[in-house]
Amino acid sequence: MIDFVGKRKWYFLFSALVILVGVISLIAFGLKGGIEFTSGSTMTIDFEQTVEQADLRDEMANLGQDDAIIQRTGEDDFLIRTRELEPEVRDPVTGEVITPSEQQMIEEGLELRFGPLIVSDFYSVSPSMAKDIGRNAAIAVVVAAVGILLYITWAFRRLVKSFRFGVCAIVALVHDVLVVLGMYALLGAFFNLEITVMFIMGVLAIIGYSVNDTIVVFDRIRENMAKRSGRDIEETINNSILETLGRSLNTSLTCLFVLLALFLFGGATIHNFILVLIIGVISGTYSSVCIASQLLIVWEKGGLGRLFRRVRPRRVQLKEA
Repeated sequence: MIDFVGKRKWYFLFSALVILVGVISLIAFGLKGGIEFTSGSTMTIDFEQTVEQADLRDEMANLGQDDAIIQRTGEDDFLIRTRELEPEVRDPVTGEVITPSEQQMIEEGLELRFGPLIVSDFYSVSPSMAKDIGRNAAIAVVVAAVGILLYITWAFRRLVKSFRFGVCAIVALVHDVLVVLGMYALLGAFFNLEITVMFIMGVLAIIGYSVNDTIVVFDRIRENMAKRSGRDIEETINNSILETLGRSLNTSLTCLFVLLALFLFGGATIHNFILVLIIGVISGTYSSVCIASQLLIVWEKGGLGRLFRRVRPRRVQLKEA
């Protein structure tokens, strides 16, 4: 029999190191926000002929967009991000166009230099809209976490300390979110990867996946606690993990195979979403077995209380000194 619970200190240490690296990365680099969070405009341009990225960057500078970010998404396809482009200006009386939009001027300038092109997608976000999106994304994550805590507490209400199950599930959820944020801070710093609305959708999906996997383990713990009420909590939880491990691994591996296929062969527009899910599925499977369940043991055996009692006297001694 594999002793999962006996190695919980190593699990906690490993997670602490991963999260520490992630937090340091967040402080040092921060998250590289997409236009949904920083405002700006993006356009996807398909050229009929071969265009070099360096030549395209030079022409954008000639058009007054020297700070444009250009990424190749295909053989002759490019994603161009700029500051928020100004709309066209019309005469209020006649309705005639006085100044064409910056988007139109860019398209005409690129077409004159490189030949026929197609703008397959154009997206613009104002600073006020970017601020609203960021605030709504944070609210959505907090509401989801509170709802999960209330649901798990209600679902395990027949147990004496059902609230602990909910708190441990939220801790595992926070663990997964911090892992994703830390990874994206590093990827943004070294690979220029931005967070977009798709990133937020991926985080919310991971929250649901992580909690679902945790509930599977917790539900088996509840059943075994009812059947074997006299047994030690460590033995009960270790048996519950072993009984659900096959299901958790099979589900996670199946999801990962599909996600890897989508990441490798899917379009560039969904890469951000798929990458979040890949990181989250791995972290969520790990946290369900190695964090949430193990933290429940520590709490049930009074480990958290002993930790607080150790910290409190030190604080008192410091104050007296």
